[in-house]
Amino acid sequence: MIGFRIADTFTDSLARLTGDEQRAVKTTAFDLQLDPSKPGLSFHKLDKARDKSFWSVRASGDLRIIVHRTAQSLLLCYVDHHDKAYDWAERRKLMTHPTTGAAQWVEIRERVEEVVVRRPPTAAAKASEASELPAKPRLFAAHADVMLLAYGVPTDWLAAVRMADEDTVLDLVTHLPAEAAEALLELATGGVPKPARVATDVDPFAHPDAQRRFRTMADAEALMQALAFPWDRWITFLHPQQREWVARDYSGPARVAGTAGTGKTIVALHRAAHLAQSQPDARVLLTTFSKTLATALRLRLRRLIAPQPRLAERLEVEALDEVGVRLYESRFGPIQLATDSMIHDALAAAAAAIPAAKFNPAFVLTEWADLVDGWQLPSWEAYRDVKRLGRKVRLNEPQRLLLWEVFVSAREALAKSGMKTHAAMFSELASSQRVGDRRPFDHIVVDESQDLSIAQLKFLAAMAGDKPNGLFFAGDLGQRIFRTPFSWKSVGVDIRGRSRSLTVNYRTSHQIRMQADRLLGNQTADVDGNVDDRRGTVSVFNGPAPAIVAFDSEDAEIRGVATWLQARIADGMPPHEFGLFVRSAAEFARAQAAANAAQLPFRILDDTVESKTGEASICAMHLAKGLEFRAVAVMACDDDILPLQSRIESAADDSDLEEVYNTERHLLYVACTRARDYLMVSSVMPGSEFLEDLTPPP
Repeated sequence: MIGFRIADTFTDSLARLTGDEQRAVKTTAFDLQLDPSKPGLSFHKLDKARDKSFWSVRASGDLRIIVHRTAQSLLLCYVDHHDKAYDWAERRKLMTHPTTGAAQWVEIRERVEEVVVRRPPTAAAKASEASELPAKPRLFAAHADVMLLAYGVPTDWLAAVRMADEDTVLDLVTHLPAEAAEALLELATGGVPKPARVATDVDPFAHPDAQRRFRTMADAEALMQALAFPWDRWITFLHPQQREWVARDYSGPARVAGTAGTGKTIVALHRAAHLAQSQPDARVLLTTFSKTLATALRLRLRRLIAPQPRLAERLEVEALDEVGVRLYESRFGPIQLATDSMIHDALAAAAAAIPAAKFNPAFVLTEWADLVDGWQLPSWEAYRDVKRLGRKVRLNEPQRLLLWEVFVSAREALAKSGMKTHAAMFSELASSQRVGDRRPFDHIVVDESQDLSIAQLKFLAAMAGDKPNGLFFAGDLGQRIFRTPFSWKSVGVDIRGRSRSLTVNYRTSHQIRMQADRLLGNQTADVDGNVDDRRGTVSVFNGPAPAIVAFDSEDAEIRGVATWLQARIADGMPPHEFGLFVRSAAEFARAQAAANAAQLPFRILDDTVESKTGEASICAMHLAKGLEFRAVAVMACDDDILPLQSRIESAADDSDLEEVYNTERHLLYVACTRARDYLMVSSVMPGSEFLEDLTPPP
């Protein structure tokens, strides 16, 4: 039986077809896999193609599948209407790189030059060019051929690479294989990329760089999964940088970090599947802080392990709070968890009963959440002596004693009504785990770990923190929007020396990533001194620059955003590829009005609603985690909305105010980085001060 493979270029081109066209193509793809010699399949050799192994197969009507066909293998390469499909094949050839040994698509230089639109310069332009600034320096002129080849640059493109300057490099890399493009972008931004791995086997498709482009389809079920979710291709095509951290053994807790779009969630998914696959008796938990995100993880993991469905018996995917409730009730019986409003009321009532306790209610609430309940301080002595990390309001001992009376009273009121806080639940679970006890999970993988609470991390440390490969975290400090920072090391989770950052961004264009990263700065550090450095990150594709626009009125903003949406619709973008974000539900009306004006069907997302095909998504920024759209509009970024005025007014001290500004800035970053290709950020003047940081200098 010949080898049957698909390329990522095939899944990408398939996704651009209509639903009916996709169904016809998939039917033909299954026929090709089952029996490529079937009489009904119409193979046509492409005589004009440089690669003489290219053939076309008629799917239906004008649709043609481009395949690379040899006696040993059949590769699905591309699909489109007749002329476009043929043009794609005539501009490419499949080659094995002479240095790395990886199978690559190589664009044919002269064919690329043919499609570049050249405008003859005017006389004024010629005169200006002669008297203008000197030519910009060539970025890669000093690099020897042997080094460029080691990065995966095709031999045919060495001369073009040497000619690249800062104005042409972004266009150049769009024509190169991904590993070469990533290395050159890293070089251009001051980094020192690692050379590509040289293959030690004879199969060019087995090279790690080739495996993210090409996948072998073992059977019809594997092909069905690969074709069912073409936009989720990064579950199928794992990047070598990601693969390194997925399969590694760690002596203690480990973390993979990286900016939005670098594939941290993909690493978490593959890590969970790897642990279950490599240890047949192990039970693995894949978890995160949000029920909505856990549902998304469950769906993606199901696709990933579809060829090995039995793994699901030992792979559990659930939100961390739900795991806590289930384990608590199995050990101690039913539990009633206090809501935020219950806790607020209990603290307010306790403070009102102590006339001398004249404290700002917001300060009391944050002192409770960040210290007393967060750390589950058991006694006055513990509260008196605790290090008030990040708390800038100084309290003398009599003030602390009054506050402690408030907290004790509130605890007693909650206990009397049969309520426990989430922190109390997780702390009791952590304390109940003893050495030698049977643990519910052998390995725990946590996505979006930057938003874990103190008690949740204590619980995780008690469950698996002392085991090799016991805990694996994926997160980005720049996307922390729910929790105040604290020391992981102080609760028994030390990731120093076992924390790595991903630097290749697959989801967000170079232009969007560069501007969004301006919101956060070059480095973000945690309390323990672990630093996430954003400077080495590169995106693998280009796109238009984000539109940052301030309007005179809400009506003008609605019309402007609607016009922008209509332009994307005119390009053929389907409704489900649009996301519209606002700071809170109070601004939903503006986003709805823009969508209606653009005749874009939509639904409003909340914690319980997921987007579906056929509708755009409108939601608040704090629900943006885990979402991805080709086009995103972030609306209503007005000065009194972002940062949210009510949060500023509730800040109890300078530390709280700084934390408000940090998390509000992170919210905007998260919303902007949900965009793949197109981003518009709009406001009514005066716009948010954050927009000044988001906008690059002229």
